[in-house]
Amino acid sequence: MEFSLHENNGNGYQKIERYDDEKTEELAQHYSRILDLIGEESGREGLLKTPLRVAKSMQFFTQGYKLDPVEMLKSATFHEDYRQMVLVKNIELYSLCEHHLLPFFGKAHVAYIPNGQVTGLSKIARVVDAYARRLQVQERLTTQIRDCIQDTLQPLGVAVVIEAQHMCMQMRGIQKQNSVTTTSDFTGAFLRTATREEFIHLITARLH
Repeated sequence: MEFSLHENNGNGYQKIERYDDEKTEELAQHYSRILDLIGEESGREGLLKTPLRVAKSMQFFTQGYKLDPVEMLKSATFHEDYRQMVLVKNIELYSLCEHHLLPFFGKAHVAYIPNGQVTGLSKIARVVDAYARRLQVQERLTTQIRDCIQDTLQPLGVAVVIEAQHMCMQMRGIQKQNSVTTTSDFTGAFLRTATREEFIHLITARLH
């Protein structure tokens, strides 16, 4: 498995990275060719290690393909007689648009109403990250998060709202730097107006 992390070694932070060596080498060769094709010189000093760095970066950015969001939820599921809204808001997300391989980034707000079982709060954020760390479109990302929680926990309802900025709109194309895209998806109890309005109020309210 490929991953990147930092460990405290007592004298500061030591960076530890592990990647598939064969895949990294093959990706680096392709990126070296891309540099030449766009008019650069892949052999010049400043670019010598760029193909390798990008090869590792792309593996990190797309590590979600190796993660199982369903198993993440199941690993921390507990029986609990609680039937009110559970909301985790302002979950940072970073993803790559599958149309241009440019980043989009923002935050997700995820809520569910338990029906006899709850999951660890951090698992909700991990589900968001597992789906975001793939080539994505925001609409599909929203639905995947909703479906994963609904199908795995079988709650009374799920609500997902994502707000994100897309570099494919800001750096190229229409070049609108201040545009924000919002997507939403609801199931069960959140299809009722009152419940949905409570959710919207909570994600927009400043409670601390």
